[in-house]
Amino acid sequence: MLRIGWVMTALVVLFLLGASVAPKLTGAAAALDALAALAWPSRHLLLLGVLELACDVLYAVPRTAPLGAVLLTGYIGGAIASHLRAGSPLFTHTLFGVYLALFAWAALLLRDPELRRYLARRLTASRAGP
Repeated sequence: MLRIGWVMTALVVLFLLGASVAPKLTGAAAALDALAALAWPSRHLLLLGVLELACDVLYAVPRTAPLGAVLLTGYIGGAIASHLRAGSPLFTHTLFGVYLALFAWAALLLRDPELRRYLARRLTASRAGP
């Protein structure tokens, strides 16, 4: 499980770095066009790239991975909301963030036994009632 979790984590981080962070940090035309399609001002491109890079780094480092996953989920949630507002195609654009966030959380659960134990305790406690 641990090895699969790390492979999945690497896939998430490498995908985000290559397909999302790098174009934003370099000011690539594809990133500028994507922002324009979502009615975001281009002046926010660098800030979005830096924020996403910070979330990716926090997610990749074992000690800060849960925080990184929460922040990355929030960042992705903003992208989902932007796509929804812009009327982007539902399954390919709008819900892609949901697929990515689920994959990232599954990877974290597979690589973090402490998080699995915590969730198991919480689920057991919620079934026991007050």
